[in-house]
Amino acid sequence: MYYTQPLHRAMQQRPDQACVKFADRSRSFRDFGERVARLAGALRALGVKPDDSVAILALNSDRYLEYLMAVPWAGGVVNPCNIRWSPAEIVYSLDDSGSTILLVDDAFLPLVQKLRAETQSVKTWIYCGEKDTPADMLDYETLVREASPVPDALRRDEDLLGLFYTGGTTGFPKGVMISHTGMVNSSMSLLCEDIAPPASTYLHVAPMFHLADFAIGSAHWIQGSTHAIIPAFNPEAVIDAIERHRVTHMMIVPTMIQMLVDHPVMKQGRDLSSLKMVVYGASPISEAVLDRAMAALPGVAFALAYGMTELSPLATLLPPSYHTPEGRKLGKLRSAGRASYCTEVRIVDEDGREVPRGAVGEITVRGANVMRGYWRKPEQTAAALRDGWMHTGDGAYMDADGFIFIVDRLKDMIVSGGENVYSAEVENAMAQHPSVAANAVIGIPSTEWGESVHAFVVLKPGQSALEQDLIAHCKNLIAGYKCPRGVSIVDALPLSGAGKVLKTKLREPYWKDQSRQVG
Repeated sequence: MYYTQPLHRAMQQRPDQACVKFADRSRSFRDFGERVARLAGALRALGVKPDDSVAILALNSDRYLEYLMAVPWAGGVVNPCNIRWSPAEIVYSLDDSGSTILLVDDAFLPLVQKLRAETQSVKTWIYCGEKDTPADMLDYETLVREASPVPDALRRDEDLLGLFYTGGTTGFPKGVMISHTGMVNSSMSLLCEDIAPPASTYLHVAPMFHLADFAIGSAHWIQGSTHAIIPAFNPEAVIDAIERHRVTHMMIVPTMIQMLVDHPVMKQGRDLSSLKMVVYGASPISEAVLDRAMAALPGVAFALAYGMTELSPLATLLPPSYHTPEGRKLGKLRSAGRASYCTEVRIVDEDGREVPRGAVGEITVRGANVMRGYWRKPEQTAAALRDGWMHTGDGAYMDADGFIFIVDRLKDMIVSGGENVYSAEVENAMAQHPSVAANAVIGIPSTEWGESVHAFVVLKPGQSALEQDLIAHCKNLIAGYKCPRGVSIVDALPLSGAGKVLKTKLREPYWKDQSRQVG
């Protein structure tokens, strides 16, 4: 198994088909493959050897897609930098991975001077933007044009494909080692679920540094799909791209779905008839948002993929059939689906023993998609990988049909007055209030209860709600001890680059002077 194999196949079988569309550029598989081989030649000429890490700090683009293919083609390892990180976190990932080359686009040129001053590993800086190349950087297009194409190094199987650094929500980032087999394994699982059918056009909306887009994009590589790209999520840009490129498939998170279907441009009668499927991840979708999405996008199928970086990243999938009005009657919509075709999933207790169906424990996953480990962190690797099982840190239960229902990150569980409160259950209740657009629940210090349940709520445009009304709403749906004792109305929730709520940011002001981070 090797990541570059689908490109060879597409160049052979459909050389003239459009491979990639970005802005005003469109390239066939033949042209794209030629550029990949030339970029790989340039990287080798710059000194890239087998297992060397090459990094990129950029928004989505056709050049980003070329980088993802050219680095393994040259024999190297990709290190896509998280675009939401601070310079200090970026420098850490560059130096920890030993990346000697960094590609940078226009959006991140202002950071280059600071990164240069602090990184110890990067020696070569390549500009991959759209403007004039700075004098102290190499020009991407010149490198591609002047380099000689080289044969594919044919990195494969357990060879390292990439170092994907975790979001940095708990201390220093960890470099997750993903192999070629791991990535292809997740892609094949998605193909088995018909997530990437033939003759598709896949829109890269989610950031390319994140494994969610990487994996679903990889499945579309195997099918020989066309790849349409926008630099970053924006409702109008998404709609423009769907209409212009006749997009059939895309992957976004529920918060993006909500922003998309609620945007005024959706009422302008745009032609979105080409869109066939939306895959979402990071969290389940509320029925209210799903109803609005299905009304705004009639005929579009929705599917949920659950996983984590360490799983390349797929663990479970909830297919479209459970999102339809008929399927929702089966009661599985709040689940994360069942184990994907190429994985095993168990719910275990603290000793690694499988718990009875319906009992809450930790999700563990086994399969060829599981990471090789954390880069240069053997102790953390041993703690996460036990007897071949990846311990996710997610608390959940499995029902009689094998569906996984996630209740919370285990470390995010709130203990209030001796009772366990899973924030996801409170968030689900709060989300059903007609004025609530989004919310997040955390535990804050309480001298009386140890921890007190606190909610952060984003209201829908033009809506208002009182704290006591929101709390009373929750009391109608869940036990009183689970309900928030306080509510903060905020303009927005802090999100990671993958679209997940950063609860650490919400906790900081409450716990910064505490000796412990739980009650």
